[in-house]
Amino acid sequence: MTIIHPTAVIDPQAELDSSVQVGAFSVIEANVKIARGTSIATHVRISGPCTIGENNRIDSFVALGGEPQDLGYKGEPTELLIGNDNHIREYVSIHRGTVKGGGKTIVGNNCLLMAYAHLGHDCIIADHVIIVNAAHLSGHTEVDTYATVGGLTGTHQFSRIGMFCFIGGGSAVSKDVPPYAMVTGERGGMKISGLNKVGLRRNGFDRATIKQIDAAYRILFYSNLLHEEALDKVEKELGGNSAVDELIRFIRASKRGVVKRTKSN
Repeated sequence: MTIIHPTAVIDPQAELDSSVQVGAFSVIEANVKIARGTSIATHVRISGPCTIGENNRIDSFVALGGEPQDLGYKGEPTELLIGNDNHIREYVSIHRGTVKGGGKTIVGNNCLLMAYAHLGHDCIIADHVIIVNAAHLSGHTEVDTYATVGGLTGTHQFSRIGMFCFIGGGSAVSKDVPPYAMVTGERGGMKISGLNKVGLRRNGFDRATIKQIDAAYRILFYSNLLHEEALDKVEKELGGNSAVDELIRFIRASKRGVVKRTKSN
């Protein structure tokens, strides 16, 4: 049976699976759908349109599906979509999308959003992402699979964060962060400090693949080749490896430019 605390307020137009739990003083508004196994702690507010998948844990004082902080928003029925098996910690806020941004803010599966993190309108968060305490992602930010965004980090609108990368705490992301990188730094000074080899090994990358990614990085960020020359060289010499191909694809698709290496490493 659904376990709903008597002080919780559930709009009649909200749809909750019979196994959903809702804690004291939480408010679930109209046009919210919550699938089986999800638990909602005390003092949570969920606004619609919002769809939340299975087996999510939503802790106290979380605010989901609020209106986007965009002056162009005029009350259109945009939405927030959250997948399965996520843990959303205390005071996290996630806003729904805007029409001009595609209408959807999306969180994938198996993500951990730590306390006080914020996801702005039209953000797209892939699977197995970790957003550490008080990291704030501006609207339209995209974060790919298995990326970690360090605490107190901020992102510029339309930033892209590649898969398996690690962003150090207190960073300011103003350019795209390429896959597999370790990066840190303040706005305008963010640099690649190395390859996220520990993260790659932990997630099953074999030694040969890591070696090829490392070789690609040396060409792209440590040689004196021009941007397109370096990409062409990597494609010619190392293309065909799916991890390297993803790196090439990501950089070529960048509209903001990508973070570069530090001069000292």
